[in-house]
Amino acid sequence: MSDDDIGTSDIPPLTDDFFEKAQLRMPEASAGTVSVSVDFETLAWFQSKGDAAEQHMAAALKIYAEAQRNVIGERRSA
Repeated sequence: MSDDDIGTSDIPPLTDDFFEKAQLRMPEASAGTVSVSVDFETLAWFQSKGDAAEQHMAAALKIYAEAQRNVIGERRSA
């Protein structure tokens, strides 16, 4: 779908007044700091991917946790 195909007739235009009152809000960091033992090979693999190794490990843990929540939810509804 292209931008031209999207119907916007029910969305009012943003006025200069809107932008004068608008404020940028950044979410507070929701991550905590924790120490976890990780085997050397796993740590080395994440570090080999670049400077964002910690962020990638956190993302991998989050994906795993969400998958486990989904599995547990499916078991409960069955």
